[in-house]
Amino acid sequence: MFQSFDSDNDPTKGAARAASLRAELAARGLDGFLVPRADAHQGEYVPPSEARLQWLTGFAGSAGIAVVLSARAAIFVDGRYTIQVREQVDTDVFEPKHLIETPPAEWLKAVLNPGAKLGFDPTLHTVSAVRRLEKACKAAGAELVAVENNPIDAVWEDRPQPPVGAVALHPLEFSGEGASSKITRIAEDVAAAGADVAVLTQPDSIAWLFNIRGSDVEHTPLPLSFALLPAEGRPTLFIDARKLTNSVRDYLSAFCDISAPEGLLSDIAELGKQGRRVMLDPDWTGEAIARAARQAGGTIVETADPVLLPKAIKNEAEIDGARSAHLRDGAAFTRFLAWFDRMVHEVELDEIAVAEALEGFRGETGRLKEISFDTISAAGPHAAIPHYRVSRQSSLKIPGNSLFLIDSGAQYEDGTTDITRTIAVGDVPEEQKRHFTLVLKGHIAIATALFPAGTTGAQLDTLARHALWAAGYDFDHGTGHGVGSYLSVHEGPQRIAKTGTVPLKAGMILSNEPGYYKTGSHGIRIENLELVREAVPVKGGDRNMHRFEALTLAPIDLRLVVKDLLSPAEVDWLNTYHARVLAEVGPLVDSGTREWLEQATRPI
Repeated sequence: MFQSFDSDNDPTKGAARAASLRAELAARGLDGFLVPRADAHQGEYVPPSEARLQWLTGFAGSAGIAVVLSARAAIFVDGRYTIQVREQVDTDVFEPKHLIETPPAEWLKAVLNPGAKLGFDPTLHTVSAVRRLEKACKAAGAELVAVENNPIDAVWEDRPQPPVGAVALHPLEFSGEGASSKITRIAEDVAAAGADVAVLTQPDSIAWLFNIRGSDVEHTPLPLSFALLPAEGRPTLFIDARKLTNSVRDYLSAFCDISAPEGLLSDIAELGKQGRRVMLDPDWTGEAIARAARQAGGTIVETADPVLLPKAIKNEAEIDGARSAHLRDGAAFTRFLAWFDRMVHEVELDEIAVAEALEGFRGETGRLKEISFDTISAAGPHAAIPHYRVSRQSSLKIPGNSLFLIDSGAQYEDGTTDITRTIAVGDVPEEQKRHFTLVLKGHIAIATALFPAGTTGAQLDTLARHALWAAGYDFDHGTGHGVGSYLSVHEGPQRIAKTGTVPLKAGMILSNEPGYYKTGSHGIRIENLELVREAVPVKGGDRNMHRFEALTLAPIDLRLVVKDLLSPAEVDWLNTYHARVLAEVGPLVDSGTREWLEQATRPI
């Protein structure tokens, strides 16, 4: 099993750990400290050795920050985790706050005392975040103080060792472009931006650029590393040498220099001394890196990570790989759905048993490298927690006459998958069927959208919510995130969300996953991955339009569809999609599953 169901989150430890941290802060003359979920790479995926927020508070979500002051503490999470944070954290010690409604900087502005010294680790906060925090501290008459050694590490007695996962090569048949070619064209972008060198801090950018994959974090093949990409000359990869076999080292040495991660800041300082113009992404680069260049006399060129957009626009090899991976995954997932429909009435299933079964079906493909995230296997009220993670302590038996939500994905060498289905168990209340159909209408609205060049995810996001809004409902997460090619299941810069400002381009892959969540009752989400296709003419129109191609191939539960709430066009989309699922997946499954699939994809 790639997924563990053990949980070491213990809210009862929060008080003692907060007290230990406060004692350490007092010894350093600090009145408070910021504890982000991030590591030095500022990404979503962190190894156990960097999980400081979880160690301190018990919160295991993928985004958040705690502020520990001498007399109070708070933890800030977004709308995905407002329920989860109260279950995992001692709320008598850490006050839960909504990250968007009450940003940490605004809260600090209101609660910091004049003259207070608020500590932070500059390797763990981005340049942009530090600006906001400095502004808040100044408004309160307080001081933001950078620390050299993180005080959490001083009191974390059993802190795990940093990972040294082996690095593997990503073959040309899957990458579609050699590393030297990628380096040449990205270096041209660095020069065009007026910079001498770019600092790359995101491991997925580095993995894509150098055509390597790693194993330093769960579920995502990331080699934790940094890189310097000059406008002219050889790049430098900063990576622990223990991760490299001789063959991988020989491959990398052909086009880049290899150095230890500990040398990054000194090399950046040397660039500063030489008066170089250093490009960095202020939203993804740690403040420590910017300071090293700035204090040595370098000039900072702030712009987006130059790898983000090229990585997001998949080439033909990556697109072909995505289609193959999703067809394979669709067959495995369809076998799982047929199994679930049979077994849920024959034995007493729980959330863990279901997650284990799904991973087993994917494993039987013989191509599964990993799952792409911890499966969200959620029965009844647990489905109302958008990012619920089942553990041995939380696992529920699946009740009858209810909804079951499963959100999961796989890592194959040719592609990354992510799919959510909401399944009827017995006779589901009519209200829940209505909610499901409203979510389905939003899903179809995205799936059928035509949009001109320059359209952003924010412009499309409303389509997914329109039917829900009309009924007085909404959901507190984005409609869609980007997805990598045997990389991160959450990839930027593209997204379909209220904050999605990046224009969508042909070759991008995004999720389409509207939802609805009723706390304590049920949750619904329907998710396919979609490929942005090249813009083509529309009959009678005068502008070419992009459209989406559904990559995900698995049935949507017709037992939950209220047909009268769908328009004829929406019914046609559902029937057409299901006909495609039957035609493409049907030949890949056994006869029993095929029989089930024929019924599950019948026209309505």
